[in-house]
Amino acid sequence: MGKKALNIVKNVLVWTFVAFAVIMMLFTIFSVNTFDKTDRDIFGLKFFIVQTDSMSDTFRAGDIVVVNEVDPTTLVAGDIITFISQNENSFNETITHKIRSLTKDEHGDNGFITYGTTTDSDDETVVTYPYILGKYSFHLPWLGHFFQFLKTTPGYIICILVPFLLLIIYNGVVAIGAFRRYKKEEMQELDEEKKKLEEERRQSLEMMAELQKLKEQLAAQQGATTAQPTESAAEPTESTAAENEAQNKTED
Repeated sequence: MGKKALNIVKNVLVWTFVAFAVIMMLFTIFSVNTFDKTDRDIFGLKFFIVQTDSMSDTFRAGDIVVVNEVDPTTLVAGDIITFISQNENSFNETITHKIRSLTKDEHGDNGFITYGTTTDSDDETVVTYPYILGKYSFHLPWLGHFFQFLKTTPGYIICILVPFLLLIIYNGVVAIGAFRRYKKEEMQELDEEKKKLEEERRQSLEMMAELQKLKEQLAAQQGATTAQPTESAAEPTESTAAENEAQNKTED
C-alpha cells in the first residue's frame, strides 16, 4: 500500500511539473506575440504592461491592462483609454489614462484631455483619435512583472530552460530504468530456459539409465531361459547309459 501511494504521489508530481513546463512554454509564446503589441489582438483584446503608478487607484505598475477596440466617437469623460503618447517625455510610449474632457487639438482634430488619477495632472498633449488603441476593460495583477522577469536571462533559465532540462533528464532516467528492467527480465527468461533444458537433459539421462537397466534385466532373463533346456537334455543321456550297462550284465 505504501509503495502504491508513493507511485501515485510521484505521478502527480511529474504531471504537475509537465503541466508547469507546458504552461510556461504557452505563456511565453502568447506573451511574446501579444503583450505591448499595438498591431496585434486576440478576439479584439489587446494586452499592455503598466509601466508607472499614475493610475494606482485602478491598477499598478507591473499589472497587465486588457483593452477592447473601440470607436473613439463613443468615448466620454470618465472612460479609461490606452493610447500612444505624443508627450515629449514619453513619446511613442503606450499610456493608459482617464479621459477628463473632450476637446480639439491645435489643428482642429477631435481628441481628449487625459490625466493620471494618482497625480490628477493633465497629460501634455491632446490625444486625438488616430492614437487611441482601445478602451480599458480589466487588468491582470502582477502578471507584467512575471513577463518582464521571464524576458531576462535568469527568468528564461529558471522558468523555461530548467523545467525542460529536468523533464528530459527524468524521461532519460525512466527510459534507462525500463531498459534495465527489460534486460533483467530477458536474463531471467534465459536462466529459466537454461534450467528447463538442464531439467529435460537430466530427465533424459534418467530415462536412458532406466532403459539400460531394463535391457540388462531382459538379457539376464533370456540367459536363464536358454540354460534350462540344455540341462534337461543332458539328464536322459546318463539314464540311457545306465540302462545299457545293466542290460550287458544280464546277458553275461
